[in-house]
Amino acid sequence: MTRCAKLGLAASLLLAAAAAAQPAVVRAPAAIPARVAAPALPAADAFFTTPALGETRALIVLQDGKPVYERYAPGYGPGTRLISWSMAKSITSTLVGFLVADGRLELDTPAPVPEWKGDARGKTTLRQLLHMASGVRHVEAGPAPEKADTNRALFADTSADIYKAAVAEPYEVPPGTRFQYNTLTTHILARIVSAAVAPGAAPAERRRKVRAFINDRLAGPAGMASLLCEFDPQGNLYGGSLCFATARDWAAFGQLYLNGGVAAGVQVVRPDWVRFVREPSPANPGYGGQFWLNRKPFNGKDEALFWRAGPADAYAAIGHLGQYVIVVPSRRLVVVRLGKTQDDVLQPVRDGLAKLVNSVPAVVK
Repeated sequence: MTRCAKLGLAASLLLAAAAAAQPAVVRAPAAIPARVAAPALPAADAFFTTPALGETRALIVLQDGKPVYERYAPGYGPGTRLISWSMAKSITSTLVGFLVADGRLELDTPAPVPEWKGDARGKTTLRQLLHMASGVRHVEAGPAPEKADTNRALFADTSADIYKAAVAEPYEVPPGTRFQYNTLTTHILARIVSAAVAPGAAPAERRRKVRAFINDRLAGPAGMASLLCEFDPQGNLYGGSLCFATARDWAAFGQLYLNGGVAAGVQVVRPDWVRFVREPSPANPGYGGQFWLNRKPFNGKDEALFWRAGPADAYAAIGHLGQYVIVVPSRRLVVVRLGKTQDDVLQPVRDGLAKLVNSVPAVVK
């Protein structure tokens, strides 16, 4: 996507071997058992039968917490962990929310980034990092993907320590004045989480403690047992890019937010954090707290959801190659689409998701 989405060529090359084992051809969906018999839902079936929508590997629709539709491509099923790409940013935001709720982090004081103290970047607040408005110079993607900051830090010459690469980005404009999608910003947020959870820890201990924090505060309570997030050689959580979970567990993540942060009767995420991530950021009304909003973005483009079609209250975790966890409070709806569609041809997928969301009747209370 234009976001980490634009990991582009470098990311695609990294996955080439896996893709070879799992051809990206359009095939009939697998007839595997779902939680309920899938009703006639043509807008959902289209993801498995329409070549323009690329390769859909899993599609789940929940309404009011009940499964309405669940389907998989051949070779995938309810037990298959699927990659997040940038949906991991919404996981990282949730972890930050726990620490804000605990009183260990504050939204509107300078973010605890020791490397930025004493220069203009040091004034950047945690809120501005969450809003992708740090003001640093960054290249997310471009015509030479091997030179993009994100690709270099994930796959190439600066990948030994992704946090070091992230904090090295120089000041360019005052914090809060410009929206710029920046995967490395989320890796800074992930390191802030690590520093709070495992202060001064060596890489192996940092990994262990952050994994335990994710499991204890999110994966366990939210019913996301399959959630697995990766770390770099220095023990830095790949919080902007690399988490894996089954489609059902990605749906559980969406349901957690749809339910106001409640899972199985337990308040897992505070309601004020659920509200925060859905609020338009000052520099981009189409972006909240590491979630995309179904509102007209600052540049007026169609790059994330389907703001022209509505509903206006929809918001989502979105990842490279067409990963979506969409939450629609007004329809009590969660839609998960996981697959592989190149970012420059994602508009039919967005249109298909808009049609699907708007084809499901609202819940009548």
